[in-house]
Amino acid sequence: MAINLRNTRDVHTSGVKILCYGQAGAGKTSLIKTLPAPVVLSAEGGLLSISDADIPFIEVSDMRALQDAYAWLKDSEESKGFKSVCLDSISEVAEVVLADELRKNKDGRAAYGEMNSTMAELIRAFRDLPGRHVYMSAKLEKSQDEMGRMLYNPSMPGKSLTQQMPYFFDFVFPLRVERDADGTAQRALMTDGDGLWLAKSRSRNLAQWEAPDLGAIIKKIAGGDDE
Repeated sequence: MAINLRNTRDVHTSGVKILCYGQAGAGKTSLIKTLPAPVVLSAEGGLLSISDADIPFIEVSDMRALQDAYAWLKDSEESKGFKSVCLDSISEVAEVVLADELRKNKDGRAAYGEMNSTMAELIRAFRDLPGRHVYMSAKLEKSQDEMGRMLYNPSMPGKSLTQQMPYFFDFVFPLRVERDADGTAQRALMTDGDGLWLAKSRSRNLAQWEAPDLGAIIKKIAGGDDE
C-alpha cells in the first residue's frame, strides 16, 4: 500500500477554513471583501454591503443550485482563478435544504434529520475544497445556561446541527461589535472563547482579538507567508 506522507507545515496550503458568526448588521458579509480573490455563494440576497467591490456571486435558492455550484468549483477551469469560496450565510443555506426536505417529507422530525445529514455532508464537501480558503458566515444564536448567563453561538436550524457546527472548522470567530468609552462602535474578531462567546482557533499565531481583515488573518496563520 502506497503511503502519501505529508508535513504539518504545509497544512495551510490546503486553504484556511473559517466559520464566522454575529448579529445582523455586524459586518459578516463585508468581511468577504478582505479575502483573496473571492467568489460568493449567496443564499441571503444581502450583498449590498459589498456591491462596491465587484465580487462575482452565485445565487443558491435551491439544492440543485448548490450542487451545481459545488461541481463548478470542484471541476471547472473557470473557477480555479478564485482563491476563496464564501457561503453567505450557511444558516440560510441550511434553511434552503430544510425547505427542500419539508417538500419531500411531511414528517417534520424526519425532515430535520435529513437536513442535518445533508448539511453535514455539504459543509464537509465545501470545506474540503483543495487549495481554497473557505469562509462561511452564520447567524447568531443566544441562549441561557442554568446560571442565567447569556451564551452566544453560531445559529443553524435544528439543535443537533447547531451543536455540530464548531467541530467542522479549525477556526470559529464571533464578529463582535462593542462601543468604546466615546460611544464609537468597534468591530473585532474574537479567536478564543471566554465561556460566553464560542470561539476557536487552531493557530498559535493569532491574538485573542484580531482586526476584521480575513486576508491579514490568513497570512498570520500561515506564519506571514502569502496566501
